Amino acid sequence: MNRSGSPVSVRDVDIRFDDFVAVRQANLDIAGGEFVCLLGPSGCGKSTLLNAIAGFVKPVGGEVTCADARVTGPDVSRGVVFQSAEALFPWLTVRQNVDFGPRMRGVGRAQRSAAVDRYLAMVGLSHSADRFPGQLSGGMRQRAQLARVLANEPSIVLMDEPFGALDAQTRLVMQVELDRIWRDTGATIVFVTHDIGEAILLGDRIVTMTAGPSAAIKNVYPCDLPRPRDLTDPASAALFRRLREDIGAEVARTLRAQGLDDGHDATGPGNGGERNAGGDRKARR
Repeated sequence: MNRSGSPVSVRDVDIRFDDFVAVRQANLDIAGGEFVCLLGPSGCGKSTLLNAIAGFVKPVGGEVTCADARVTGPDVSRGVVFQSAEALFPWLTVRQNVDFGPRMRGVGRAQRSAAVDRYLAMVGLSHSADRFPGQLSGGMRQRAQLARVLANEPSIVLMDEPFGALDAQTRLVMQVELDRIWRDTGATIVFVTHDIGEAILLGDRIVTMTAGPSAAIKNVYPCDLPRPRDLTDPASAALFRRLREDIGAEVARTLRAQGLDDGHDATGPGNGGERNAGGDRKARR
């Protein structure tokens, strides 16, 4: 497949908010067209690092480059899909929401109309084009938000736990659809999640981070399993266990730092994002 995504490079990135060190010495190279998942428990700096790539947050040290150009602020070439569907304009129809970006960029009406039709069809919302966001289900609103980002034809798509608020079955459907859309567009995708199963289903590589503050990139796991993926496959299950142990160690460290460690295994049920992509508990073997 002809990939059109742009590469991303994170070099010695430090991010601070006043005296709080959120991320330190982060280094990561992402190839054009690659699907990379940032995985870890809450507070480990995943979203902060994503926001630095988006240009919403400026590092105090190091640099982020996209397509070999230094990131100095937001840019249309880097589309962001947020967890909340409130990013849609509620007073505009789905079609008008998707049309908004190209219209603001001065794209001609005929070209905009063709692009809107294409991306609404891609996310399966052609039949709901004239409905308002409030008339859609949660999953449909996320589809609309994704179509609105894709209509700007970004070479990099940044996704911050976009399916976190969805029910288990809708989330599974959206994961399958995102995998298909990624293949169709060839965009580079950086996807933040705390769900291990979701990361395995979607990522070419899975990046874990240490617990914050002063979070850092901990490990990078290749995920070259054939697609579509099955979490019950032995190779998937083995990777799941490795990731659970990796993240569980960070959860345990956080609990100890807070004086909350009760001596139980932090990698067991209840910790480390051990739910699979369908929302069910992963059976311990």
